[in-house]
Order: sequence, then structure tokens, then C-alpha cells
Amino acid sequence: MDAVTANVVGDIAVVLGASSLLGALARRLGQPTVVGQIAAGIILGPTLLGRLPGDPTSHPFTAQAMPFISVIAQIAVVIFMFGVGYEIDLKSVHSHRRPVTLISVGAMLIPLALGTGIALAVQHTDAFDGRHADGRSFILFFGVATSITALPVLATIVRERGLAGTPVGNIATASAGLMDVSAWLVLAAALIGTERAGNRSWLGTALLLACFLAVMVLVVRPVLGWWFRRPNAVMSSQIPIALVLASAGAWATAGIGLHAIFGAFVAGLVMPKPDGTPDADVLRSTEQSGGLLLPLFFVITGLTTNLGTLSGSDVALLVVILVCGVGGKAAAGYAMARLGGLDTRCSAMIGALVNTRGLTELIALNVGLSAGLIDGRLFTVLVLMALITTGMTGPLITAIERRTAALPVPHAPVPVAEARGRS
Repeated sequence: MDAVTANVVGDIAVVLGASSLLGALARRLGQPTVVGQIAAGIILGPTLLGRLPGDPTSHPFTAQAMPFISVIAQIAVVIFMFGVGYEIDLKSVHSHRRPVTLISVGAMLIPLALGTGIALAVQHTDAFDGRHADGRSFILFFGVATSITALPVLATIVRERGLAGTPVGNIATASAGLMDVSAWLVLAAALIGTERAGNRSWLGTALLLACFLAVMVLVVRPVLGWWFRRPNAVMSSQIPIALVLASAGAWATAGIGLHAIFGAFVAGLVMPKPDGTPDADVLRSTEQSGGLLLPLFFVITGLTTNLGTLSGSDVALLVVILVCGVGGKAAAGYAMARLGGLDTRCSAMIGALVNTRGLTELIALNVGLSAGLIDGRLFTVLVLMALITTGMTGPLITAIERRTAALPVPHAPVPVAEARGRS
């Protein structure tokens, strides 16, 4: 046991070192840190390191050590997903109700429809060997995989680009929050009826999920709100309560047969915000504790991703997914923003931002892989899609900023009708 412990500790050191190095390099190149961390996971896996003589990947990441690393990574993902849900501010929707509603609906449904169309086209081909290729679960999952938006990465880009507090940043963040909630609910529906749910019927799993949501919204949230408002409360810090709530929610949905991340995400959504904004200590704690160990999750993803196994048909499928994914998210986000009354510059920025997938996409892909909804080849294709669409966000925003640098930057979205009237 001591040897396994030493191996796990050594693996953590290797992973954190590689992810920190490549994450810093990504930032130097104008990319989000997550792009470098994903690349580190792929490099440490069979795609690169595993191809060297002697298969160096298999020595540090042994069969005895991987279960422990996987558990630690899943704990990090649970904490991270709680933070994602906790950071979503649904109240900000009211400030820009029309554009946020149009963007969140259009940029979610259009790529979802395109993704389900791709799923229907590939489920009867040799491009997929999963156990649920002919079922509703696979089709719903594929739709989510092409339509999801990475809210945490989007929020990071918004802050790094100086867009926080601007109409563009507020609208993009609020729209991504609504799309994330919708995507996780659809993914939960996709898992109902799979082997993860055991022998329980579709209706039984759906009823248990509905009961869980009702208890969290109608019981847990009001009770916690009352507890936080109590004068001279015994527990003045919200951090222990947040961790307990995240763990309990994750345990509940795992018991239902869905996935621990759903419970953690819902727990973050229902966690009260007494002052109307997330508690800074809770948010910082979840980001730091989850972010510190998340590189282990990237390594697990990288060990499952093997670019060397991709065939010509897989590359062709990747191109199709990219066209549909980018067209369905970026183009739809731009069109819906214009329809919502925003000017060309704001609409283009929002279209580029909502096309970001990143870590949230990887979490969804690992859920699908563990549930048997996709196989290793399709998993690799979708990981590449997530990496490419996330990596293109920064250059797109830079190109938009340069293109409009000579023009006056509006301090607020300019309605199309008003802009026409001025001309």
C-alpha cells in the first residue's frame, strides 16, 4: 500500500507540474489556461508519451494507482461543478431579458438539433461501437456534446479581456448560464434508462430525479436561507455548508443512477446568496480547491484520448462536427444577438464567446464515456472538437477587436432599429 501511495503522490506531482507549465504557456499565447491543461493531459497519454519506446505512460500511471487518481479527480470535478452552479446569476437575465432569452434558446436548440442530426447519421455506421448507439440516450447525448457552453472558461475570458461588467460580458455570461442549466438537464435525461441507472425503469429514475430537484429547491434552499439570516449563527462561515451540500447532492444523484456532477451542480444552484451575489470566500474556496486538482481529470481524459487511432472517416466526422458545432453556436449566437437588438460588434463578440466549450465539455464527454454512450474513438473526436472550439475563442475576439478598433466602442448595446435611424 505504501508503494501505491508513493506512486499516486508522484503522479500528482508530474501532473500538476506539466499542467502548470503548459497552462502558463497557453496564457502566454493568449489562450485560456484550460487549453494548456487539456494539452498536458493528451501529451501524458498514449497520443504522445505512450508512443515513446518502453511506453513511459504506463510506468507512472499504473493500474494500481489510477483508481485512486480517478477518485481524487472526481472529487475535484464535484467541487468544480458546485462552483459552476453557484456562480450562475439567473437574476442578471432580467437586465437584458430579450437578447439573453433569444441567445440562450437559439444557441442551445440549433446546435442541439444539428448534433442529433449527426447522431442519427452515424449511429448505424462503423464510426461508433457503443452499446446505446441506436437509442434515445445516444442521440440526446450527442446533441448536448455539440451544444454545451463552458461557462467557467467563458467567464475567465470575459475577465481577462476586460469585458466584465460590460453589456457584452453580462449578456454572454447570463446566456451561458441558462444554456448550462439546460444542457445538464438534457444530459441527465440522456442517462435515464442507461445501465448506470441499474434495473430501475425510465419512469422510476425520472420520478426520483424530480423528487431530488423538488427537495433541493423547496426544502434545502429555504432552510439554508433561513440559517444564513439567523443572527449570531454558530457557523458564520458558509464554506463547510457549501462542501457538505455539494457532497450530499453528488451522493444523491449518484445513488439515483445519473452522475455525481448533477447533484453538485444543482447544489450550487440552490445555495443561497444572502446579499444577492455569491459569497467571495465560498467561490474562492471552490475555485482553488477544485482547480488545484482538476489537472488530474485532464490526465484521465488524456489517457483515454489517442489521436493515433483516428482514421480518415473519424477526421471527416470531426470536420462535420466542427462545422455544425461552430455554425450552431457562434453563428446562431451572433444571429440571435442581432435579433435581440444588439449591434454588429457586440453580436460578434457574443457569438465567439458562447462557442467556448473547454472543461465543461470534457466533463460531459467523460460522463458519456463512462455510461457507455460513446466509445474511445468518438470520445477522441469530441475531445478534439472541445479543444479546437475553445482555442479559437481568443483569436476570434482579438480579430473582432482589431476590426472594430477604428470605430467608436459603444458603452451599451445599440438596438438595430435605433442604429438605422441614426444613419
